[in-house]
Formats: sequence, C-alpha cells, structure tokens
Amino acid sequence: MSLRGGDPAEIGGYPLEARLGSGGMGTVFLARTSSGRPVAIKLIHQQFAGDDEFRIRFRQEVAAARRVSGAFTAAVVDAAPEAEQPWMATTYIEGHTLAQRIAANGPLNGAELRRLAIGLAEALCDIHRVGVVHRDLKPSNVVLSPEGPRVIDFGISRAADQQTLTMTGRVIGTPPFMSPEQLQTPRGVGPRSDVFSLGTLLVYSATGHGPFDADSPYMTAYQVVHDEPSLGAVPVALREVVESCLHKEPEGRPSADELLVLLRDLPADLGGTGANGAGAGRTRDMITQHHFATGDTPAPTAPANASADPDTGRAGPRIGRRLRRRWRPVLAAAVAVAAIGGGAAALKADGLGGHTGGDKGSSVAASGATLPDGFTPWRKTVQGGDEDIPDELRCVARGDALFCGGGGVVATRIRALDGSRVWTAKSPGVPVQGMHLVGATDDTVLGYRFAAQDAPQDPPGEVVAIDASDGRELWSVPSGAQSMAVTGRSQDAVVVGSAAVTVDASNSRFEARDAHSGEVDWTTPFPGGTQCAPVPAGPQLFAMCATDSEVDALEVRHPTLYTVDRTSGALGTPITVDGPAVPMGVADGGLVLLRSHMEGAALTGYDGVASVDPASRKVTYSEFAKTYAGTPGMANGTVYVSGQVGLVTALDPATGRTKWSRQTGVEGASGPVAGADALYFSSATGRVVALSPSDGKPLWTTDPRADGLTGEQGASPRVALAGRAVIVAAAKNTVFAFDAQKPPKSG
Repeated sequence: MSLRGGDPAEIGGYPLEARLGSGGMGTVFLARTSSGRPVAIKLIHQQFAGDDEFRIRFRQEVAAARRVSGAFTAAVVDAAPEAEQPWMATTYIEGHTLAQRIAANGPLNGAELRRLAIGLAEALCDIHRVGVVHRDLKPSNVVLSPEGPRVIDFGISRAADQQTLTMTGRVIGTPPFMSPEQLQTPRGVGPRSDVFSLGTLLVYSATGHGPFDADSPYMTAYQVVHDEPSLGAVPVALREVVESCLHKEPEGRPSADELLVLLRDLPADLGGTGANGAGAGRTRDMITQHHFATGDTPAPTAPANASADPDTGRAGPRIGRRLRRRWRPVLAAAVAVAAIGGGAAALKADGLGGHTGGDKGSSVAASGATLPDGFTPWRKTVQGGDEDIPDELRCVARGDALFCGGGGVVATRIRALDGSRVWTAKSPGVPVQGMHLVGATDDTVLGYRFAAQDAPQDPPGEVVAIDASDGRELWSVPSGAQSMAVTGRSQDAVVVGSAAVTVDASNSRFEARDAHSGEVDWTTPFPGGTQCAPVPAGPQLFAMCATDSEVDALEVRHPTLYTVDRTSGALGTPITVDGPAVPMGVADGGLVLLRSHMEGAALTGYDGVASVDPASRKVTYSEFAKTYAGTPGMANGTVYVSGQVGLVTALDPATGRTKWSRQTGVEGASGPVAGADALYFSSATGRVVALSPSDGKPLWTTDPRADGLTGEQGASPRVALAGRAVIVAAAKNTVFAFDAQKPPKSG
C-alpha cells in the first residue's frame, strides 16, 4: 500500500516506503534502516499522543516487546515512546497474517497446522518466560513468515507481576479470542489467558471459525464465559489438546511449556476428525512419552484414546483427565545471559569448546568405531544442587567415561556403557544459561559453580577442578563473566592441553593453571581499556578483546584478536576484525569467525565469515548469499546454521558459498557433532537427526525424549560420541545413549 497525502516522509530518521496498515490506535509503515534492512514502524495516532493513560500503555508495549524479542516475535529495533507522536520500529516480518491466509485459502490441516500450533506455543513460551502476558493473541497478530509463525503487537500486554492497566470503561481485547477471565476480571489476567486465546486460535486455524462464534460480539462474549466450545470440525488428535486449553478456569489449562509438550506429541498429519482419527498416524502414545520424559524405563503402552462424543464433538472425560495427568510443573531457571555457543561441551574436532587435554581426544568417532564393552541403550536424569532448577547438561566422552556438567551440576562422571553414575559434584546456585562444562583432561574435569542466593559471601561464579577418578574437588577460582559480550559465547574458561585458562573475577587478566594441581603457570593482563575472552582453536589459543565502551554498550563492532603463547601467556600482534563476529573453529589453519548481522542490539542472523591467518595476520571476508538465522556450528572445515524450523545449511568458510541446504524434522537443533559418516544435530527435546556430511541427506531421525523447548537459538551442541555410542543431553538434566547404527525407531 503506497503512502498517502499527509503521511510523513520519515520517522525517527527512517525513510518511509509504504503503508502496511492502519488501526484504531496507530498506523504501521514500512521503512528502511541505514543498512537497507526493512523495518515496521508503528506511529501512534495524534489524538492519543496527549492521553497520559495511553502513553503509559504504549511505554508498556515497548518495554514488553523489548523484553521478549525472541525467535518467534518481532525484535524491537528502535522506539521513541516520549516523542510528540510516539512510535516504535520492529523487525519487518515478511508474510501474510494468519487472518489473511485463512481468508484467502481456507483452514489449515495436517503438518502445516501442527507446525503452526508448535510455533505459536513456542512463541508463548518465549513471551511468558520473561514475565509478559500478550493479552491480544488473534489471527491478525500472527504473521506466517518463511521461517515460521511470528507473534506481533504487544499493544495491550503487561508484565505478569504488575498491575494491569485498563482504559476506563473499555474491555481491551478481541472477544472471539479472549479468555473468560479477560472478559470478567481483566485485572486478574495471567499467562494462562494467552493459552486460552491460543486454543481459540487453533480452532480458527483448523476450521475457519472460532469455537464460540455468534451473531454479535455480546453473544460471543457470553458463550466464551458460559458455553462449551464447538470443536466438532477439529481433528481429534488436536481436539484433545485444544479442549484442555479452553477450560473455563485458568488453573485447569496447561501452561505454555506444558502445552508445547502436548503439541509435540501429536502425529505429523494430525489424523482425521472422526472417532477413529486420534489413533491414525500417531507417532507415540502421550502417556508412554511422558514416562520416557520422567523415568529411566518406558511404561507399558496406554489404552487407545476415547472416542469423541457424537453429539458435542468433544472428546470424552477420560481424555481430559489423561491430559491433565500428563502435565507436570516446569520451572525455567533464572538466567543472567543468553548463550550463543555456550561453554565447552560436546567437542568438535575443529570447532570451539575447549580441548580435552594432551592434544588428543575428541568426540569425533573414528571409522570402524565400536561400542563400549557391555553397552546397552540407556536414559538417566542427573540431579543437581537444587531440584527446582533444571537445566541442560553438556557432556564430553573420554574412552568409556562420560563427563557432564551444567545447571545445578558442576560435573558428573557417568559410565558410557550403561549410564550409571560414578560421582556427582553439585552447584547450589542459579545457573547462567549457556555455561555448562569447561572441559576435561586425562585426570581432571572442570566445571562452573554458582553461589546460592543465601550465601552472598561466596563468589558468584567459580571455575572448579575435580579429580576425574573419584570426584574430589582439587581447587577453585572465582571467574569473570564478560565473554558473552565480547565473543557472543558464554565461555569464560577453557581447557587447552593440560592447562586451564580462566578470566579473573575483576575481568582484568587471563590466568593459566595446571588443570590438576591448580599451580599458576602465567598471568597476562588485558590490553589497556579492554575486556577479553579466551578463544581456543585446536592446539592454538587466541584472545578476543573489545574496548570497555563497546562492552558496556553491548555493541562490540570492532573486536581485536591476539595469539596467546601457551607457555608464557604473551600476546601477539593485534589483528583487528570488522565485526561483530562469533568465533567458530579452524579451517585450513585459520581461525573462522561467523559475522553477526545486527539491527540495533538485536541479532538477526549471520551474513558472512571472516578467516584469520595468525601467521600473516591477514583477515579474509566472504559474504553469504543471504542472512541465515538460527544456531551456528562448525565441523570438518564447514560452517553450519540450523534454523528454528529444522532447515540446516552448510556453508564454505573460504568462499561463503552454500554447499547444501536440507530441511529436517528437528526444530531448533544445535550442532553439529561429526561422527564417522554422519553429522549429528539435536534439540532440547532430545530429538536427534543424522545427516550425510556430503549432501545433507537425512540418514535417520529420532523422536523426542524429554520435555523441552526448541525456541533457544545459539545453543552449544548437545551430542557427544563414545565410539559408536551417541550420547545426547536434553532438557531437565536428561542424558541418554544409543547405538548410532541402531537408532531408536521413530513412531
């Protein structure tokens, strides 16, 4: 839609190109940043600019959108809530709204409907995780982008722990998609109101009409509060889940986290709408999957689902009770930073993540690899220091020993053959997301310990060395925490050879110690006015540094690299990099950095690579054909980006060219880890896909094994290899293993 007479030529320095739409509260324009990236700018109507109550609401909208800015929403690029005519700029999401899609092509079905449901549930998880309630989830606020659904417009959202602001005399929301409590007591609306709205949205997506549609908004509102939903045309498998979302009482509905688990259990094609539709094409029984997620052995297969009531089209009571038993509390651990890459974890031959010691050993399976003697598939849960703070572990394999750490676990030793634990060292405090295991040598394991909230005298974070054989603590040292700001990775300590290199608590120097004894080998101060992070690259060690001002502003655009002499700690000649950039690994003897594409403070993907030759100090840049959003990784000299909806792209770091691109069924996967003849990617749910390194052809895919989210971007690889045994770390400290040649059957 072209600009109209009277429309401004620019807003906040952003030239306007077109109108995207106009509503009761404002007009949305298409504009461009200085780099040419499209943004959507919402300009509030002039008549509201002088309304103090409205300005408060708009400030809340901006704050809520900034807090979320996740993989399934539109990130805030800029805003001016105090301007004479307030405005906000967000990432432009290309695609039709759900309302436009249904109007043009009719209801969704099958795999398309399932993908929408899962994507929207993950969006709610992102939104609720930061304490925000959307409060206006409706078809026109869902954009169907090529990467999946995106939730927009936080115009009436609020922080869940703050008093609701309602405009006097008005009900705020859209009746067909509002919850009963939103219509009756809007000040008491919580996150499960959004779950109700999502249930109505899924009915609309599957049928083209809402579950409470009536001839007038007043009758619709009455039916939302008092009547049962009309679900007869909804596929039976989805109907069971939707029914639970539409419970009249908030406590009767699943949380967004619990809903996501239920949706992932649905069959790929969702079956039909008849009485027998629930069983057709089902990937696995929900109750059986629940036991896989919570115990070490599967439960017997549950009875078939109850059929739908022929009069109401609703699933019988037994299904509703089963779904409610299926839920269990999910507590998201408090985090200090968002991780890209994480600490040293599942190690890659040429990727980052520390070193396992002695310049030997990695998790790359050699050709002809065998299983540990006596191996049988297993699944275990490792209890951390606080059972209410679950997290994902990361593991490294050394022979038949498996060392894992993360969350409430400093480190644990597990037998790779059967999953039995030898010892566990626990961490009492709240973990930092993405900081898992530092690394391991032949005789020592290093992990992170976080202080309990009631122990302020303890260092907030420490690197702890543990004897690999018996779990004795050998030494500990307070650790700095600036690596994420500098490198885009939460990696404040690394293992290189037999040494542990850490950043001191004041973020002023590197300290290298013998990993076992803790004896200090050398200390090296950071160059003046900078903050630095260690970057291991095979047998080499680099320091990546940024100025204090860039770190403080969280905008590291011109990082500097130094080689670090592993014997003395001496820094080499500085090498300036055009950033921001994330260290990835080694190719042809050079350090490879993935160049981040930023819009303001928001990471929108990766648009190229920089290859650094440490000998000549030359930096070579190569651009990608497009910006790739997702989770990066590197193996065998190739860079990979895993998209949120399962697309994996292989990129040549020397030229930036695409080697291949493959769609997988594993959403939000991290990786890769390279085996003898396969690349392994896995999500937080424990779902694993093996791809051919040459062309990306899927070799096999497993089903989920844990209740986890797939919305996280930038997670470090979750797979480790002990010979032919594939060991997977999943959500809630779940670890399981199977034979790469005999993966668990899907379905």
